[in-house]
Amino acid sequence: MGLMDGKKLLITGVLTDASLAFEVAKLAQEQGAEIVLTGAGRAMKLTERTARKLPVPCDVLPLDVTSPEEISAVRDELLERWGRLDSVLHAIGYAPEACLGGNFMNAEWEDVAVAVHISAFSLKALAAGMEPLLREAKGNVVGLTFDATVAWPVYDWMGVAKAAFESTARYLAKSLGSQGIRVNLISAGPIRTMAAKSIPGFSAFEDTWQERSPLGWDVNDQHSVARSTLALMSDWFPMTTGEIIHVDGGYHAMGA
Repeated sequence: MGLMDGKKLLITGVLTDASLAFEVAKLAQEQGAEIVLTGAGRAMKLTERTARKLPVPCDVLPLDVTSPEEISAVRDELLERWGRLDSVLHAIGYAPEACLGGNFMNAEWEDVAVAVHISAFSLKALAAGMEPLLREAKGNVVGLTFDATVAWPVYDWMGVAKAAFESTARYLAKSLGSQGIRVNLISAGPIRTMAAKSIPGFSAFEDTWQERSPLGWDVNDQHSVARSTLALMSDWFPMTTGEIIHVDGGYHAMGA
């Protein structure tokens, strides 16, 4: 018997098999879940290729989280297919190049707005869109974040977007709790994904994380993050909502 037997999951954010969301999807299938992935724009074909690497190849639905029409289309498809949704994984983040790499003071609102829309507001948009299906299952939403309580080198406006993302999760927990829907986040340490590699100066995190984490840290270990994520998506946290679980080797708790 698997942890996710019979569960129906929507998983966003899969690009390659190095994506955290891919490892969550793989583990979910191994634990008995049925899943659907989403892809967007030019990356859609990449997601479709990666979906074929899962233990059970699955469908990929088009989903631009800035498009209410595409969110509604995904909801309608899953309503017809499953009639309910046990969990949604939000693993989407994007900031234009001008918002990253030590360019904080020079970024213009037009670029910042894109980062906030895709990386923060999309959590509300996706949760609201899937709410009828989640309500039916007393389901949950889990998002992936990177600790937004401090300012990081090179992360700049993506850090601000993540702060908004974390606050959005708390307000969603408040707003959806009466429907029996939980909303929680996983704050992961740095993992060498395609998204991370696109951040100028990302390598600066790697050595310091290994040195300061009491448990150590492996930037290529998606599995540890995926296991904690799947646990939150399961029924094993029935009274936990509005929470941020750190899966970072203990780095967040250490001082200088």
